[in-house]
Amino acid sequence: MSLISINNLTFGYEGNINKIFENVSFNIDTNWKLGLIGRNGKGKTTFLKLLQDKYEYKGTISKKVEVDYFPFEVKDKTKMAIEIVNQIAPNVEDWEIIKELNLLNADAEILYREFNTLSGGEQIKVLLISLFLKGNNFLLIDEPTNHLDIETRNNVVNYLEKKKGFILVSHDRNLLDKVVDHIISINNTNIEIRQGNFEVWQENKDRQDNFEMIQNEKLQKDIERLEIASKNTANWSNAVEKSKYKANNSEANIDRGYVGHKSAKMMKKSKVIEQRIQKSIEEKSNLLKNVDKSESLKIIPLENKKNPLVYLKRLQIKYDNKTIFSPVSFEIENQDRIAIIRKKWCRKI
Repeated sequence: MSLISINNLTFGYEGNINKIFENVSFNIDTNWKLGLIGRNGKGKTTFLKLLQDKYEYKGTISKKVEVDYFPFEVKDKTKMAIEIVNQIAPNVEDWEIIKELNLLNADAEILYREFNTLSGGEQIKVLLISLFLKGNNFLLIDEPTNHLDIETRNNVVNYLEKKKGFILVSHDRNLLDKVVDHIISINNTNIEIRQGNFEVWQENKDRQDNFEMIQNEKLQKDIERLEIASKNTANWSNAVEKSKYKANNSEANIDRGYVGHKSAKMMKKSKVIEQRIQKSIEEKSNLLKNVDKSESLKIIPLENKKNPLVYLKRLQIKYDNKTIFSPVSFEIENQDRIAIIRKKWCRKI
């Protein structure tokens, strides 16, 4: 077992004010089977490139294993598949290669064909076994089942179920449910790792989102109630304060000190309420940060503007003094295809 330690990772693209990652810290066990998830644009591909040291960044990424990316580019595709495997994993025996192919339900004869003559699924299988046979490496597997038929996809799923030590990026939830044992999610405000497959992560995410939404509604109501109370208390304090200076006060021996004390006490109460309001607002601001909201889809139908080709009004046609049809009225649009049928002949206009 080995760890990949990410400490205070900060990265942003040049010219972009917002950072993709800012002071992010967590550890990855290289024996885990991780599913990497996050909405498009949140930084999944960027994170994979950072693990490969392809970008400069602030902070540290410490690892004692080599990181390999799948699918990797084969520069010379005229080589036989066995040559490509031996190039990536030079110390493996032929029987080990054949064993891996059997796990993928692939025939060993593909090893002795040029790589460019293999089907897309066969190429995927060759690249996968090459990296897993290499050893002492941690794999970054990016969308391995894209453009595969159902049978090949199932072969890849079954193969990955038997492996460990990788991060898998996929939009296929069924694949993530069957293959991974941890989920690393890139959220709006943080990165978190949870044990379990995608279904377990989704259940926890929904539970957390629902809790935060309920808390958010309660805090919103508290804020509105406290704002009204604060406003009323401040108004009462001001009214009491003004009362001790009224010239026509009916009480000759009015105790202005008492009135002033009462006013100050109410003003203090108003300040306490304001502090509670501010605290509630701060609590509320810590909620819903990772809740993704989508605006309702609005469909506005376009006005169907007719584009008539011909208007016919009280049309009557005669042939050899015989009326073919009585007066009729109709219109023909540009997109219409009309068949005119009479007796044994047919014409389209």
